[in-house]
Amino acid sequence: MSVRLAVLSRGPRLYSTRRLVEEARLREIEVAVLDPMQFSLFVTEQEIGILHQGAPFKYDAVIPRIGHSITKHGVAVLRHLEQLEVWTANSSRGILQSRDKLHSGQILSRNKISTPRTAYVRDMKDIQRAIDTVGGLPVVVKVTQGTQGQGVFLRHTIHETRNLVQGLLMTGKSVLIQEYIAESHGKDIRALVVGGKVVASMRRKARGREFRSNYHLNGTVENVDLPEEYAEMACRAARVLGLNVAGVDLLEGNSGPLVLEVNSSPGLEGIEKASGVNVAGAIIDYVISESDFSEVNVDQLLRTIPGHGVLSVHLRNHPKLIGKPIGDLFKGDVPIFALSRAGDLIWNPEPDMQLRFHDTVICYGDLEELRAAIKKTLFISALPKSDISAVED
Repeated sequence: MSVRLAVLSRGPRLYSTRRLVEEARLREIEVAVLDPMQFSLFVTEQEIGILHQGAPFKYDAVIPRIGHSITKHGVAVLRHLEQLEVWTANSSRGILQSRDKLHSGQILSRNKISTPRTAYVRDMKDIQRAIDTVGGLPVVVKVTQGTQGQGVFLRHTIHETRNLVQGLLMTGKSVLIQEYIAESHGKDIRALVVGGKVVASMRRKARGREFRSNYHLNGTVENVDLPEEYAEMACRAARVLGLNVAGVDLLEGNSGPLVLEVNSSPGLEGIEKASGVNVAGAIIDYVISESDFSEVNVDQLLRTIPGHGVLSVHLRNHPKLIGKPIGDLFKGDVPIFALSRAGDLIWNPEPDMQLRFHDTVICYGDLEELRAAIKKTLFISALPKSDISAVED
């Protein structure tokens, strides 16, 4: 049976929405454009329900095209659909993580993905420290929530920066001060990632004195032969933020690519025209190939057994464990669920695998037993060698 597809969008006439519908119909898929603001959500003791304009929701898969202005409600609708096990091209969590520039920057940095240096400013007295931290003037000032270049400013002096930040703080905005990448002034690369692969890319250039290169700000676009290093970074950025469909904006720095931003509802018009690639078709093909396989919230699943869950040990906090084989850590039946290393997840690692400084050991089981076993291991590792055998006995 063919998949029944809903595109969540408030603009059925917008280019991106129209193209997705066109490509779905070419593949004889039942498709409809549904306004996220016209859903009703219900929660009862026995079940959860959802209606669109008073009618039952009858679709198997969803492509969310949720605008920034309705993020809160759109994500609530998406969460409801996820609880009903409806397949979604992007998860509610992924959309939220990418929409907040501070949060996305934290996740990218944690996963060793290069970004411009950034400081979060909550008070006027933090401005000079923030400027120094990101490398000095000029700086880019931006709000944590924004799209299509809105809320992004370039400032060259401390006086201009102070006045702008003060105005933004007074209106309740959360403010970031970011490193200015001079060699990438007025241009960037947009890589369109679908299902963990870059399907199209383009270089965007600003016009005149404008430094923002967004297509919606009248910037020009052109095809670009994306280097492998850039493609790999774009795919990693989308993956760690939890997005299957994403527009990843990359700056061309002197030391290599930098991830500027990741968009969970990327526009298709500019990149299809610049690259000549049928991006909408690639997205629909991805939906067809993947919609039979729903993603699982592993954290929620692993907490279904009372008293069971996941604990982790960060090796950087326990230097005496570095260099030891995993098999020496636990003498009983405590399972090593996985090992996080250098951006990769190694499932069921071999007992003789030696631990490294940046490793994270992930264990699953009875939480009380896990805590006791891990604390004992850490306690023993801190003892002199002469005392270890006595404690183990």
